[in-house]
Amino acid sequence: MTADVGGFGDPPAEVLAEAAAAFGLLASSARLHIVWVLAQGESDVTGLAERVGGALPAVSQHLTKLKLAGLVRSRREGRRQVYFVDDPDVVTVVRLMVGQLTDRAAHAVGPAAVAARTPGPRRISISDVGA
Repeated sequence: MTADVGGFGDPPAEVLAEAAAAFGLLASSARLHIVWVLAQGESDVTGLAERVGGALPAVSQHLTKLKLAGLVRSRREGRRQVYFVDDPDVVTVVRLMVGQLTDRAAHAVGPAAVAARTPGPRRISISDVGA
């Protein structure tokens, strides 16, 4: 039986499982950062590694997982592999969530405190990939 809450019926179990898997991949701050960067525009693995502060092998492994899940796609440009997010819904969800949390943090403690607490680029290691 499907409950109807707020005008929305419950989605099928398969849809919930797929959504949970996608959110599970984005539960890694390293992968979320990669998707965030790619939501701003496409990049190759070297550019991503520089932007997110990760080692090339670790970023490459994160990209492989994101590609397998269908959250990220790639295309070849000469010798480079260029990565991008072409699903506007993924971009919307990531931007909405990160934006909301940023706004909450700014209003909770004030902009100066948020700027002081915000860490610099985080190094991504191979141990983060399995997370």
